[in-house]
Amino acid sequence: MMEALFERQEAMFRATSMDIIRSFMGQVNWNAPMLCIRGSRGVGKSTILRQYIRQHFDVGSEEVLYCSLDWGYFTQHTILEVAEQFYKRGGKLLVFDEVHKYDHWSREVKEIAETYPSLQLMLSGSSLLKLLDGDADLSRRCRGYDMPGLSFREYLQFYKSIELPAYTLEEILDNSQDIAARVNAECRPLQHFHEYLRYGYYPFYLTNPIDYYALIEQTVNYVVDVELPQQRSVNPANCRKIKALLNVLAQQIPYAVDITKLASISGLQRNTVIEYLGHLKDAKLLNLLYSDLISVKKLQKPDKIYLENPNLLYALATTPVKVGTVRECFAVNQLNYQHTVEYGKSQGDFKVDGRWTFEVGGEKKTFDQIAEIQDSYVLADDIEMPHGKKIPLWLLGFLY
Repeated sequence: MMEALFERQEAMFRATSMDIIRSFMGQVNWNAPMLCIRGSRGVGKSTILRQYIRQHFDVGSEEVLYCSLDWGYFTQHTILEVAEQFYKRGGKLLVFDEVHKYDHWSREVKEIAETYPSLQLMLSGSSLLKLLDGDADLSRRCRGYDMPGLSFREYLQFYKSIELPAYTLEEILDNSQDIAARVNAECRPLQHFHEYLRYGYYPFYLTNPIDYYALIEQTVNYVVDVELPQQRSVNPANCRKIKALLNVLAQQIPYAVDITKLASISGLQRNTVIEYLGHLKDAKLLNLLYSDLISVKKLQKPDKIYLENPNLLYALATTPVKVGTVRECFAVNQLNYQHTVEYGKSQGDFKVDGRWTFEVGGEKKTFDQIAEIQDSYVLADDIEMPHGKKIPLWLLGFLY
Protein backbone atom coordinates (compact mmCIF):
# COMPACT_ATOMS: atom_id res chain seq x y z
CA MET A 1 0.00 0.00 0.00
CA MET A 2 2.65 2.53 1.05
CA GLU A 3 4.97 1.89 -1.91
CA ALA A 4 2.49 3.44 -4.34
CA LEU A 5 2.31 6.59 -2.20
CA PHE A 6 6.09 6.89 -1.88
CA GLU A 7 6.48 6.47 -5.66
CA ARG A 8 3.87 9.16 -6.27
CA GLN A 9 5.69 11.42 -3.83
CA GLU A 10 9.03 10.96 -5.59
CA ALA A 11 7.51 11.80 -8.97
CA MET A 12 5.96 15.00 -7.61
CA PHE A 13 9.17 16.10 -5.91
CA ARG A 14 11.21 15.62 -9.06
CA ALA A 15 8.82 18.03 -10.75
CA THR A 16 9.01 20.62 -7.93
CA SER A 17 11.29 23.54 -8.76
CA MET A 18 13.52 24.99 -6.05
CA ASP A 19 14.60 27.98 -8.13
CA ILE A 20 12.41 30.47 -6.28
CA ILE A 21 11.09 30.03 -2.75
CA ARG A 22 8.60 32.55 -1.42
CA SER A 23 9.40 34.53 1.71
CA PHE A 24 6.23 33.02 3.21
CA MET A 25 8.45 30.02 3.92
CA GLY A 26 10.16 32.02 6.67
CA GLN A 27 6.89 33.06 8.30
CA VAL A 28 5.80 29.54 9.17
CA ASN A 29 6.80 27.71 12.36
CA TRP A 30 7.66 24.46 10.63
CA ASN A 31 8.47 22.81 13.96
CA ALA A 32 4.88 22.99 15.18
CA PRO A 33 3.39 19.54 15.96
CA MET A 34 0.52 20.38 13.59
CA LEU A 35 0.12 23.25 11.16
CA CYS A 36 -2.29 24.15 8.39
CA ILE A 37 -1.68 26.43 5.40
CA ARG A 38 -4.87 27.92 3.96
CA GLY A 39 -5.28 29.97 0.82
CA SER A 40 -7.16 30.39 -2.42
CA ARG A 41 -6.52 28.00 -5.30
CA GLY A 42 -3.35 28.75 -7.21
CA VAL A 43 -1.40 30.79 -4.64
CA GLY A 44 1.20 28.03 -4.17
CA LYS A 45 0.25 26.08 -1.02
CA SER A 46 1.18 22.69 -2.46
CA THR A 47 4.43 24.01 -3.90
CA ILE A 48 5.67 25.46 -0.63
CA LEU A 49 4.93 22.21 1.23
CA ARG A 50 6.88 20.21 -1.34
CA GLN A 51 9.74 22.71 -1.29
CA TYR A 52 9.97 22.45 2.50
CA ILE A 53 10.20 18.66 2.27
CA ARG A 54 12.88 18.83 -0.42
CA GLN A 55 14.87 21.22 1.77
CA HIS A 56 14.79 19.01 4.86
CA PHE A 57 14.65 15.37 3.70
CA ASP A 58 16.90 13.26 1.50
CA VAL A 59 15.63 11.91 -1.80
CA GLY A 60 13.90 8.58 -1.18
CA SER A 61 13.48 9.17 2.54
CA GLU A 62 10.59 7.25 4.08
CA GLU A 63 10.54 9.48 7.16
CA VAL A 64 8.26 11.89 5.30
CA LEU A 65 5.11 11.23 3.28
CA TYR A 66 3.26 13.79 1.17
CA CYS A 67 -0.30 12.93 0.09
CA SER A 68 -2.79 15.04 -1.83
CA LEU A 69 -6.25 14.04 -0.67
CA ASP A 70 -7.74 14.50 -4.12
CA TRP A 71 -5.76 11.46 -5.31
CA GLY A 72 -7.96 8.56 -6.35
CA TYR A 73 -6.12 6.43 -3.77
CA PHE A 74 -8.22 8.01 -1.03
CA THR A 75 -11.48 6.82 -2.51
CA GLN A 76 -10.45 3.34 -1.33
CA HIS A 77 -8.30 4.10 1.71
CA THR A 78 -8.63 6.35 4.75
CA ILE A 79 -6.02 8.77 6.04
CA LEU A 80 -6.17 6.86 9.33
CA GLU A 81 -4.95 3.74 7.52
CA VAL A 82 -2.15 5.70 5.88
CA ALA A 83 -1.09 7.26 9.18
CA GLU A 84 -0.99 3.86 10.93
CA GLN A 85 1.14 2.23 8.22
CA PHE A 86 3.43 5.25 7.94
CA TYR A 87 3.99 5.42 11.70
CA LYS A 88 4.83 1.70 11.89
CA ARG A 89 7.49 2.20 9.20
CA GLY A 90 9.20 4.90 11.27
CA GLY A 91 7.55 7.91 9.66
CA LYS A 92 8.08 11.33 11.23
CA LEU A 93 6.30 13.91 9.04
CA LEU A 94 2.94 13.29 7.39
CA VAL A 95 1.65 15.92 4.96
CA PHE A 96 -1.98 16.03 3.82
CA ASP A 97 -2.53 18.47 0.97
CA GLU A 98 -6.04 19.58 -0.12
CA VAL A 99 -7.64 18.28 3.08
CA HIS A 100 -10.96 19.99 2.31
CA LYS A 101 -11.49 17.43 -0.47
CA TYR A 102 -11.69 14.60 2.06
CA ASP A 103 -14.91 14.05 4.02
CA HIS A 104 -14.62 14.33 7.81
CA TRP A 105 -10.95 15.27 7.50
CA SER A 106 -10.82 17.12 10.82
CA ARG A 107 -12.20 14.19 12.82
CA GLU A 108 -9.65 11.77 11.38
CA VAL A 109 -6.77 14.23 11.70
CA LYS A 110 -7.65 14.75 15.36
CA GLU A 111 -7.65 10.97 15.88
CA ILE A 112 -4.25 10.66 14.18
CA ALA A 113 -2.82 13.40 16.41
CA GLU A 114 -4.15 11.72 19.54
CA THR A 115 -3.08 8.20 18.55
CA TYR A 116 0.40 9.10 17.24
CA PRO A 117 1.46 12.22 19.20
CA SER A 118 5.09 11.98 17.99
CA LEU A 119 3.99 12.22 14.34
CA GLN A 120 4.23 15.73 12.95
CA LEU A 121 1.28 16.75 10.75
CA MET A 122 1.15 19.41 8.04
CA LEU A 123 -2.09 20.25 6.25
CA SER A 124 -3.18 22.56 3.47
CA GLY A 125 -6.60 23.51 2.22
CA SER A 126 -9.11 26.02 1.02
CA SER A 127 -9.35 29.57 2.39
CA LEU A 128 -12.76 28.50 3.66
CA LEU A 129 -11.25 25.78 5.84
CA LYS A 130 -12.26 25.97 9.50
CA LEU A 131 -10.01 24.53 12.19
CA LEU A 132 -13.05 24.64 14.44
CA ASP A 133 -15.97 22.82 12.85
CA GLY A 134 -18.72 20.34 13.65
CA ASP A 135 -16.51 17.25 13.39
CA ALA A 136 -13.52 18.20 15.53
CA ASP A 137 -11.92 21.21 17.17
CA LEU A 138 -8.35 21.55 15.92
CA SER A 139 -8.07 25.27 16.71
CA ARG A 140 -5.94 24.76 19.83
CA ARG A 141 -3.58 22.08 18.60
CA CYS A 142 -3.16 23.26 14.98
CA ARG A 143 -1.34 26.47 13.99
CA GLY A 144 -3.10 28.08 11.02
CA TYR A 145 -1.46 30.25 8.34
CA ASP A 146 -3.17 32.14 5.53
CA MET A 147 -1.12 32.29 2.33
CA PRO A 148 -1.69 35.27 0.00
CA GLY A 149 -0.94 35.60 -3.69
CA LEU A 150 2.25 37.25 -4.92
CA SER A 151 3.04 40.76 -3.77
CA PHE A 152 4.48 43.22 -6.29
CA ARG A 153 7.90 42.57 -4.74
CA GLU A 154 7.51 38.83 -5.25
CA TYR A 155 6.25 39.41 -8.78
CA LEU A 156 9.54 41.19 -9.55
CA GLN A 157 11.40 38.23 -8.08
CA PHE A 158 9.37 35.53 -9.88
CA TYR A 159 8.83 37.19 -13.25
CA LYS A 160 11.76 39.58 -13.66
CA SER A 161 14.52 37.97 -11.52
CA ILE A 162 14.82 41.19 -9.49
CA GLU A 163 15.59 40.52 -5.81
CA LEU A 164 14.53 43.22 -3.33
CA PRO A 165 13.67 43.10 0.40
CA ALA A 166 10.29 43.52 2.05
CA TYR A 167 9.58 46.40 4.41
CA THR A 168 7.10 47.14 7.18
CA LEU A 169 4.45 49.77 6.55
CA GLU A 170 6.12 52.04 9.07
CA GLU A 171 9.46 51.70 7.25
CA ILE A 172 7.80 52.53 3.92
CA LEU A 173 6.12 55.64 5.32
CA ASP A 174 9.21 56.87 7.19
CA ASN A 175 11.85 56.00 4.56
CA SER A 176 9.93 56.12 1.28
CA GLN A 177 12.61 58.21 -0.44
CA ASP A 178 15.43 55.74 0.25
CA ILE A 179 13.33 52.66 -0.50
CA ALA A 180 11.98 54.08 -3.76
CA ALA A 181 15.50 55.06 -4.83
CA ARG A 182 16.74 51.52 -4.18
CA VAL A 183 13.94 50.02 -6.29
CA ASN A 184 14.46 52.54 -9.09
CA ALA A 185 18.15 51.64 -9.17
CA GLU A 186 17.14 48.05 -10.02
CA CYS A 187 14.23 48.58 -12.44
CA ARG A 188 11.57 50.94 -13.75
CA PRO A 189 8.86 50.10 -11.20
CA LEU A 190 5.90 51.73 -12.94
CA GLN A 191 6.28 49.64 -16.08
CA HIS A 192 6.30 46.41 -14.08
CA PHE A 193 3.64 47.60 -11.65
CA HIS A 194 1.00 48.06 -14.32
CA GLU A 195 1.80 44.59 -15.64
CA TYR A 196 1.48 43.17 -12.11
CA LEU A 197 -1.97 44.67 -11.67
CA ARG A 198 -3.16 42.66 -14.67
CA TYR A 199 -1.46 39.32 -14.26
CA GLY A 200 1.01 39.19 -11.35
CA TYR A 201 -0.94 37.92 -8.34
CA TYR A 202 -1.25 34.19 -9.02
CA PRO A 203 2.00 32.25 -9.66
CA PHE A 204 0.36 30.01 -12.27
CA TYR A 205 0.73 32.76 -14.90
CA LEU A 206 4.32 31.53 -15.23
CA THR A 207 3.20 28.15 -16.56
CA ASN A 208 0.08 29.14 -18.49
CA PRO A 209 -0.02 32.83 -19.52
CA ILE A 210 -2.45 32.30 -22.42
CA ASP A 211 -5.19 30.82 -20.23
CA TYR A 212 -4.50 32.95 -17.16
CA TYR A 213 -7.87 34.70 -16.92
CA ALA A 214 -9.71 31.51 -17.89
CA LEU A 215 -7.98 29.71 -15.02
CA ILE A 216 -8.99 32.48 -12.62
CA GLU A 217 -12.59 32.09 -13.76
CA GLN A 218 -12.33 28.33 -13.26
CA THR A 219 -11.07 28.97 -9.73
CA VAL A 220 -14.02 31.25 -9.01
CA ASN A 221 -16.47 28.71 -10.41
CA TYR A 222 -14.93 25.94 -8.31
CA VAL A 223 -15.16 28.02 -5.14
CA VAL A 224 -18.80 28.93 -5.79
CA ASP A 225 -20.03 25.59 -7.17
CA VAL A 226 -18.07 23.19 -4.96
CA GLU A 227 -16.41 24.78 -1.94
CA LEU A 228 -19.24 27.04 -0.74
CA PRO A 229 -21.79 24.19 -0.69
CA GLN A 230 -19.29 21.85 0.98
CA GLN A 231 -17.59 24.24 3.41
CA ARG A 232 -20.40 26.73 4.14
CA SER A 233 -23.53 24.65 3.45
CA VAL A 234 -24.65 27.09 0.73
CA ASN A 235 -27.70 25.86 -1.16
CA PRO A 236 -26.40 24.65 -4.57
CA ALA A 237 -29.51 26.16 -6.15
CA ASN A 238 -28.13 29.59 -5.22
CA CYS A 239 -24.73 29.18 -6.88
CA ARG A 240 -25.83 30.84 -10.10
CA LYS A 241 -27.21 33.74 -8.07
CA ILE A 242 -23.88 34.10 -6.27
CA LYS A 243 -22.09 34.27 -9.64
CA ALA A 244 -24.57 36.94 -10.73
CA LEU A 245 -23.78 38.82 -7.53
CA LEU A 246 -20.05 38.63 -8.24
CA ASN A 247 -20.63 39.78 -11.81
CA VAL A 248 -22.50 42.87 -10.60
CA LEU A 249 -19.76 43.67 -8.09
CA ALA A 250 -17.03 43.25 -10.73
CA GLN A 251 -18.64 45.94 -12.88
CA GLN A 252 -19.17 48.44 -10.07
CA ILE A 253 -16.29 47.94 -7.65
CA PRO A 254 -15.67 49.80 -5.36
CA TYR A 255 -19.32 49.26 -4.64
CA ALA A 256 -21.24 51.84 -2.62
CA VAL A 257 -23.17 49.17 -0.85
CA ASP A 258 -26.92 48.95 -1.45
CA ILE A 259 -27.93 45.55 -0.12
CA THR A 260 -31.54 45.96 -1.23
CA LYS A 261 -30.40 46.58 -4.80
CA LEU A 262 -27.99 43.61 -4.69
CA ALA A 263 -30.77 41.40 -3.36
CA SER A 264 -33.08 42.50 -6.15
CA ILE A 265 -30.47 41.92 -8.89
CA SER A 266 -29.34 38.53 -7.58
CA GLY A 267 -32.77 37.25 -6.57
CA LEU A 268 -31.63 36.56 -2.99
CA GLN A 269 -33.03 37.70 0.35
CA ARG A 270 -31.32 40.69 1.99
CA ASN A 271 -29.83 38.74 4.93
CA THR A 272 -28.77 35.97 2.56
CA VAL A 273 -26.85 38.50 0.46
CA ILE A 274 -24.96 39.74 3.54
CA GLU A 275 -24.25 36.17 4.62
CA TYR A 276 -22.94 35.23 1.17
CA LEU A 277 -20.76 38.33 1.01
CA GLY A 278 -19.10 37.07 4.20
CA HIS A 279 -18.52 33.66 2.63
CA LEU A 280 -17.01 35.26 -0.49
CA LYS A 281 -14.69 37.27 1.74
CA ASP A 282 -13.56 34.11 3.54
CA ALA A 283 -13.03 32.46 0.13
CA LYS A 284 -10.63 35.31 -0.83
CA LEU A 285 -12.89 36.53 -3.64
CA LEU A 286 -13.95 39.78 -1.95
CA ASN A 287 -12.62 42.31 0.54
CA LEU A 288 -15.28 43.92 2.72
CA LEU A 289 -14.56 47.21 4.47
CA TYR A 290 -16.44 48.64 7.44
CA SER A 291 -16.20 52.17 8.79
CA ASP A 292 -16.04 50.96 12.39
CA LEU A 293 -14.79 47.41 12.95
CA ILE A 294 -15.42 47.58 16.71
CA SER A 295 -19.19 47.80 16.23
CA VAL A 296 -19.50 45.30 13.35
CA LYS A 297 -22.22 42.75 14.07
CA LYS A 298 -23.36 39.62 12.30
CA LEU A 299 -25.46 40.40 9.21
CA GLN A 300 -24.36 44.03 9.21
CA LYS A 301 -23.74 45.33 5.72
CA PRO A 302 -20.21 46.41 4.77
CA ASP A 303 -19.54 50.03 3.80
CA LYS A 304 -17.39 49.21 0.78
CA ILE A 305 -16.85 46.08 -1.32
CA TYR A 306 -13.78 45.28 -3.43
CA LEU A 307 -12.75 42.23 -5.39
CA GLU A 308 -9.92 40.54 -3.51
CA ASN A 309 -7.15 41.45 -5.96
CA PRO A 310 -6.78 43.40 -9.24
CA ASN A 311 -6.15 40.28 -11.37
CA LEU A 312 -9.52 38.95 -10.26
CA LEU A 313 -11.09 42.26 -11.25
CA TYR A 314 -9.63 42.11 -14.77
CA ALA A 315 -10.66 38.46 -15.13
CA LEU A 316 -14.31 38.95 -14.13
CA ALA A 317 -15.14 42.43 -15.43
CA THR A 318 -17.09 42.47 -18.71
CA THR A 319 -16.74 46.24 -19.12
CA PRO A 320 -13.53 48.33 -19.17
CA VAL A 321 -11.95 48.43 -15.73
CA LYS A 322 -11.64 51.89 -14.19
CA VAL A 323 -8.13 52.81 -13.15
CA GLY A 324 -9.32 54.28 -9.84
CA THR A 325 -10.97 50.99 -8.98
CA VAL A 326 -7.78 49.05 -9.71
CA ARG A 327 -5.72 51.37 -7.52
CA GLU A 328 -8.00 51.05 -4.51
CA CYS A 329 -8.38 47.29 -5.03
CA PHE A 330 -4.58 46.91 -4.99
CA ALA A 331 -4.15 49.08 -1.89
CA VAL A 332 -6.74 47.14 0.11
CA ASN A 333 -5.36 43.79 -1.06
CA GLN A 334 -1.76 44.52 -0.03
CA LEU A 335 -2.62 46.25 3.25
CA ASN A 336 -5.17 43.64 4.31
CA TYR A 337 -2.64 40.81 4.61
CA GLN A 338 -0.89 42.14 7.71
CA HIS A 339 -3.00 45.13 8.75
CA THR A 340 -6.52 46.13 9.73
CA VAL A 341 -8.14 48.26 7.02
CA GLU A 342 -11.28 50.31 7.61
CA TYR A 343 -13.32 52.42 5.22
CA GLY A 344 -12.44 56.08 5.77
CA LYS A 345 -15.82 57.62 4.86
CA SER A 346 -15.29 61.41 4.70
CA GLN A 347 -11.72 61.29 6.06
CA GLY A 348 -9.62 59.68 3.36
CA ASP A 349 -10.24 56.43 1.53
CA PHE A 350 -8.86 54.08 4.20
CA LYS A 351 -7.92 54.03 7.87
CA VAL A 352 -5.22 51.46 8.70
CA ASP A 353 -4.63 49.99 12.16
CA GLY A 354 -6.66 52.88 13.57
CA ARG A 355 -3.62 55.11 12.99
CA TRP A 356 -2.81 55.97 9.38
CA THR A 357 -5.18 57.61 6.91
CA PHE A 358 -4.66 57.06 3.17
CA GLU A 359 -6.08 58.73 0.11
CA VAL A 360 -5.50 56.84 -3.15
CA GLY A 361 -5.29 58.44 -6.60
CA GLY A 362 -3.14 59.44 -9.55
CA GLU A 363 -0.06 61.64 -9.64
CA LYS A 364 -2.16 64.82 -9.41
CA LYS A 365 -4.05 63.71 -6.30
CA THR A 366 -4.06 66.47 -3.67
CA PHE A 367 -4.22 66.48 0.13
CA ASP A 368 -7.42 68.54 0.22
CA GLN A 369 -9.53 65.80 1.83
CA ILE A 370 -6.97 64.83 4.47
CA ALA A 371 -5.01 68.07 5.01
CA GLU A 372 -5.91 68.40 8.70
CA ILE A 373 -5.55 64.73 9.60
CA GLN A 374 -2.51 63.52 11.52
CA ASP A 375 -0.55 60.61 10.00
CA SER A 376 -2.22 61.03 6.62
CA TYR A 377 -0.69 60.18 3.24
CA VAL A 378 -1.54 60.18 -0.44
CA LEU A 379 -0.79 56.92 -2.24
CA ALA A 380 -0.25 58.10 -5.80
CA ASP A 381 -0.07 56.03 -8.95
CA ASP A 382 2.17 57.01 -11.90
CA ILE A 383 5.01 58.43 -9.82
CA GLU A 384 8.40 56.79 -9.35
CA MET A 385 9.60 58.81 -6.37
CA PRO A 386 7.78 60.24 -3.33
CA HIS A 387 7.11 63.94 -2.79
CA GLY A 388 6.81 64.54 0.93
CA LYS A 389 3.80 62.55 2.11
CA LYS A 390 2.75 61.73 -1.43
CA ILE A 391 4.10 58.20 -1.75
CA PRO A 392 4.18 55.92 -4.82
CA LEU A 393 1.28 53.49 -4.67
CA TRP A 394 3.48 50.63 -5.87
CA LEU A 395 5.52 50.81 -2.63
CA LEU A 396 2.67 48.99 -0.88
CA GLY A 397 3.72 46.00 -2.98
CA PHE A 398 6.83 45.67 -0.76
CA LEU A 399 4.95 44.89 2.46
CA TYR A 400 5.62 41.13 2.10
